Amino acid sequence: MTRTYLVETYGCQMNVHDSERIAGLLDEAGYLPVPEGQQADIVVFNTCAVRENADNKLYGNLSFLAPIKKKNPSMQIAVGGCLAQKDQSIILKKAPYVDVVFGTHNVGSLPVLLERARIEEESQIEILEALEHFPSTLPARRFSAFTSWVSVSVGCNNTCTFCIVPTLRGVEKDRPAVDVLTEMRALVDQGVIEITLLGQNVNAYGVEFGDRGAFAKLLREAGKIEGLERVRFMSPHPRDFTDDVIEVMAHTPNVMPHLHMPLQSGSDAILQTMRRSYRTDKYLGILERVRTAMPQAMITTDIIVGFPGETEEDFQGTLDIATQARFAAAYTYKYSIRPGTPAGAMENQVPEDVVGERYTRLHEHQQKISQSVNEKAIGTTHRVMVSEIEGRRDEAQSRMTGRSEDFRLVHFSSDTDARPGDFVDVKISQSSAHYLIGDSVAVHRTRGGDAHAARTAPASTTLGMPKVRA
Repeated sequence: MTRTYLVETYGCQMNVHDSERIAGLLDEAGYLPVPEGQQADIVVFNTCAVRENADNKLYGNLSFLAPIKKKNPSMQIAVGGCLAQKDQSIILKKAPYVDVVFGTHNVGSLPVLLERARIEEESQIEILEALEHFPSTLPARRFSAFTSWVSVSVGCNNTCTFCIVPTLRGVEKDRPAVDVLTEMRALVDQGVIEITLLGQNVNAYGVEFGDRGAFAKLLREAGKIEGLERVRFMSPHPRDFTDDVIEVMAHTPNVMPHLHMPLQSGSDAILQTMRRSYRTDKYLGILERVRTAMPQAMITTDIIVGFPGETEEDFQGTLDIATQARFAAAYTYKYSIRPGTPAGAMENQVPEDVVGERYTRLHEHQQKISQSVNEKAIGTTHRVMVSEIEGRRDEAQSRMTGRSEDFRLVHFSSDTDARPGDFVDVKISQSSAHYLIGDSVAVHRTRGGDAHAARTAPASTTLGMPKVRA
């Protein structure tokens, strides 16, 4: 009898990309994705270690599975990803019923470890300190038929004091451009029309082979791939962002006018303590050059509130930069201590109540800015790629959802024959801080829509609580 599996993913797009590889490996090993509503024989947690609640979420979900595992000892649980790399000596102590613990560098070992755990009836732990396989070279079961991620590098050479990723994923390793482009062309041949290039510091691509202009060249070549409608990238670093990337974005039609540029703090003093290697004037200069070249570009960011030593003056600097930058959206996070990071050992931690109050102020401030930015879209028409994921209110309000070229979420009436993966021109009539609402003007059927319609296999990677049954 064929065993079924479920992959639960926490964290960033890099993790989702890895989870697609985990699913592909399990497919290749003869397992099947679990049908909706049934209990999986194998549950794999692909974890993140960037924020504190990642730990709480994992151990909470493992506790949830404990009684199910007790009833069905043949069920297997595996934990991988950054948290596994960090907590390799802790996971089995807290949850001895976990069958496999594997790290960020040996995703490809999972099927062997599962089989070994089954035969030996003993937990297996394997954490490599060096990369075993580049994730994109492994087989994959993609979540979407028409949009995909392609990693250009893994690891990071930065030493940000709040971040544990370089410790867990290692120094930056770059893929040869020919391999990246070959994978992109293969995906397009399968019906993919949107690709997001991924890296912990994507625009540092080329550092390993000494070519500072490598990322701009890669984007330019991606622009030549016939049938590839949209190219995005996540996430750049202000230190390494170069004007040749702006030039390529502005003059390559399929490179989208959206830039996610992490700020982290609007205080030069805090940026220095964070070891971010740029200051606010450089950051704002990048945004100015982007908007000069692409007035229609939308810019989003990441901000940490309450970093050790942050004063009210420092925090006011963040509010001021948000006002000047006019971000379309900001992903804001309360600083939390990550063991093993320099910031975690700093003595001047900001009291939790102060962090919470500042977080609320920043959130409310950014909400007003985002609302103001989105109001300017009313009356304009945007080309939206229909999503395969329904919004919470889509069915009740008879609407569909997708992303505009500038990455804004758009809801529109569903009285069209558009399919997920198709393009719809939407005239915007309403706005909020988080999305735009409009009416469809025209539908453009695409190869991506064809690929989605042709797909019948269930998805095997998910986000959130495990969908298992006792």
